[in-house]
Amino acid sequence: MYELKVEGMTCGGCASRVTKAIRSVDSNADVNIDLKSKTVRVDTTADVAALASAVTAAGYPATATQSA
Repeated sequence: MYELKVEGMTCGGCASRVTKAIRSVDSNADVNIDLKSKTVRVDTTADVAALASAVTAAGYPATATQSA
């Protein structure tokens, strides 16, 4: 389980694009987004750097904040 801090997410459309970016790396990832705190929890076996890179490439700067 990873947690990403994602800047620029403000609506459901943003959440959808972030989810799509994550699932481009791992189609089976379990994605939970909290727009208020701008955090994304991802249950995946994929590399966290690859996830953050995909989200950033989608236009939402992302950094890993922790792994759980």
